[in-house]
Amino acid sequence: MINPANLKYAILQAVTIFVLCITTPLLANDETPVPRILVSGQGSVSVAPDMAVLSLSVTREADTARAALDASSAAMHDVLEAMRVEGIEARDLQTSDFSIQPRYFHPAVSQSGQREPPRIVGYTVHNSLTVRIRDISALGAILDKSVTLGVNEGGNIMFTNTDPSAALEQARVTAVQQAVAKAQTLAAAAGVKAGKILEISEQTPSPRPLHMARAELAMASSVDSVPVASGENTYRVTVNVSVAIDQ
Repeated sequence: MINPANLKYAILQAVTIFVLCITTPLLANDETPVPRILVSGQGSVSVAPDMAVLSLSVTREADTARAALDASSAAMHDVLEAMRVEGIEARDLQTSDFSIQPRYFHPAVSQSGQREPPRIVGYTVHNSLTVRIRDISALGAILDKSVTLGVNEGGNIMFTNTDPSAALEQARVTAVQQAVAKAQTLAAAAGVKAGKILEISEQTPSPRPLHMARAELAMASSVDSVPVASGENTYRVTVNVSVAIDQ
């Protein structure tokens, strides 16, 4: 008489062997690399900027740190007040850099070959302000007024867009279409057929802002308003696409 426990064990062992016989070929097929075509595509869209980011700096020197700080603070106070008068909101004004540095005098080497240690002869206070200007038409006047009020460094301008999502979306569509077209061309040239898309990845997009030269800020006080050309911003998107080759 067959032991029920032994019979149950034999049945389970037989089922296990049967399942392994069925699944092993499938696993082997799944592990086989799928022939594919790897391509990349790039899409770009140029749009006019609707915002400018401006850097304004006030640098003052004096015999003492207190005097240099007072002079710098007074000038920057006037600049901040002028920005508010021009309609710049508080959220668009940000102190981006502030420093107090001693100025040293380095004595020449004496005839005996000795050099006296450097000594402090004054102080320099540097205060920088980053301004977001949402009305680009006011940019030239703001630059001119800033110099009049005591700004004597900076002037770097980056033209940007408040919301570039629409331009980036259009660039993505163009990039993918270009990549798929490349895959089809390569497949046709190789005598095969492009199949389904297996994978798509996007590289980090970044705009290409236009910058204003520093020299224009130094000349601002000699003209009625600083001439400014905003041009266009170009947003680029690059995608990598993997396309299967139909067998």
